[in-house]
Amino acid sequence: MSVKERIFHAVVFELTALAILIPLSALITGQGGGDLAMVGAGLSLLAVVWNYQYNILFDRLFGSDRSGRSAKIRLLHTTGFEGGLVFVSIPAIAWILEITLWQALILDIGFLVFFFIYTMVFNWCYDKWQPYKLLSLRSEAQKSDELK
Repeated sequence: MSVKERIFHAVVFELTALAILIPLSALITGQGGGDLAMVGAGLSLLAVVWNYQYNILFDRLFGSDRSGRSAKIRLLHTTGFEGGLVFVSIPAIAWILEITLWQALILDIGFLVFFFIYTMVFNWCYDKWQPYKLLSLRSEAQKSDELK
């Protein structure tokens, strides 16, 4: 993946997750949507930075042909990514929402379950349909049409 595509991937991943997770979390926890949006935005920023670095390392270790990765490798990828976030997210959630570390742990477990499934599905769909490449092809086709 190019740097541009990695950034595109991370931004689309996080925006889609927030659009699903904030209303769902507010419904389940009774917390205000604004507070959860702040938690979500902060953790998303952290996750974007972690995602970028983690995926570069993972691609170096397991090769850049993501479309041929097995379910076992995808499970390893997802587990490592989510495990890396947990150490920072629990104290951050507790502090922002003014809840105990135990409550933050329970909430973070909910986030982990969501993201565990979401990450695997999102990356599988992304690798299969490669939206960045489709957008690039569409852009090139439009430029070609404009020159005619």
